Amino acid sequence: AKPAAAAPAAPAAAPKSMSISLGGAPAAAKPAPVPAPAAPVAAATPVAAAAPAPREEAKAKQDSAPVPKPAAVAALERVNEEVDAEEDLLLDENFKEHLNVIFIGHVDAGKSTLGGQILYLTGMVDKRTLEKYEREAKEAGRESWYLSWALDTNQEERAKGKTVECGRAYFETTRRRYTILDAPGHKNYVPHMLSGAAQADIGVLIISARKGEFETGFERGGQTQEHAILAKTAGVRHLVVAINKMDDKTVEWGKERYDEIISKLSAFLKSVGYNPKTDITYIPISGYTGAGVMDRVGSACPWFTGPSLLETLDGMQTIERKINGPLRIPISEKHSEQGTAVISGKIESGNIKLNQKVIIMPDRLTCEVVGIFGEDENNAENEKQSAVCGDNVRIRLRGVDDEAISQGYVLTDIKNPCHTTRAFDAQLMILDVKNIITAGYNSVLHVHTAVAE
Repeated sequence: AKPAAAAPAAPAAAPKSMSISLGGAPAAAKPAPVPAPAAPVAAATPVAAAAPAPREEAKAKQDSAPVPKPAAVAALERVNEEVDAEEDLLLDENFKEHLNVIFIGHVDAGKSTLGGQILYLTGMVDKRTLEKYEREAKEAGRESWYLSWALDTNQEERAKGKTVECGRAYFETTRRRYTILDAPGHKNYVPHMLSGAAQADIGVLIISARKGEFETGFERGGQTQEHAILAKTAGVRHLVVAINKMDDKTVEWGKERYDEIISKLSAFLKSVGYNPKTDITYIPISGYTGAGVMDRVGSACPWFTGPSLLETLDGMQTIERKINGPLRIPISEKHSEQGTAVISGKIESGNIKLNQKVIIMPDRLTCEVVGIFGEDENNAENEKQSAVCGDNVRIRLRGVDDEAISQGYVLTDIKNPCHTTRAFDAQLMILDVKNIITAGYNSVLHVHTAVAE
């Protein structure tokens, strides 16, 4: 019985011997009476197969060799490398990001005064010039207006104390370059405000905290609400709400007044489409004294520990620019200098270089760029070799008459001109209208810098 019991153990060990035989151990051939496993052993035996045959070795070498790229793919990669190198060069020349900031708000909120204060604090207006403005304003009986005269340059604006056209000024911080667009606050000059909003990247909504002034601007008929709505529809995505005149004797940096204004404004701005958490920043300031403009308000306002106005602007998220996109410059102004056409506008997309061939749409006027000038007043006559999207520039053109150019025309590159149309769909939001709107109603259309009745 013992030998019989031992017999079944041999087949059980057979699979083990098979696996060992793959490693090349011949001693396990003793239990050969089992016929079935013989074929697999013979098939799997060649461990020498680890050394590939000559044909397989040649094929493996062929697979590992680099596949030559098609000529079209190689050419595309070279173009992409050239584009990246060109973009890096342009960014090196214009290493500071350029932002266009529009100051909006009701009349007498202190927009021009705040702009003048910023120009003084950043060194764009020297002390001697400011003292000259102060003397002239005192002689005219407008002593508190002297800061605004840095932006309100014509006699009509200075006499009335009201901005008529959209003022423009330039300043720099350590991080960015800025263009101030000082919008008029009076309802009669809303079209001028719209022309500035079309070029703006960021809006600064200036609110007067003085008792009675905030209510006048915010209630029906005031320009605070209309300016906020127009800025949103013009594409201004972020608002810095500067609560101005906090040093006034009716306020005296009171937190209660500040919170009251914010509570009313937040609900309204949310209804316009701004997100209170991500799109709006509130700051208490005094444009006249400069508190909270460049430096933080400090001990004058102990309950507010946030950044100053310029710190807030510098801390804004970088705006994505299409530096190598198709060239698009909506023309905001045009004139003639020594028989040569000169246009002004903001580069919305792409870049422009000296001696570049361009085309003005929609009339397809072909011309050449013979001069590019930035907005730095200290270097206004220094010609630039190139400019990128986001920059406000003056461009001298050869081969076109300034009489053939109109405000709202678009300067584009020849290879990729913009499309034209005679009709488009629009969504209209009626804010306030005194007459019935019917077929034949006369209105004025604003599209970027274009204005048409």
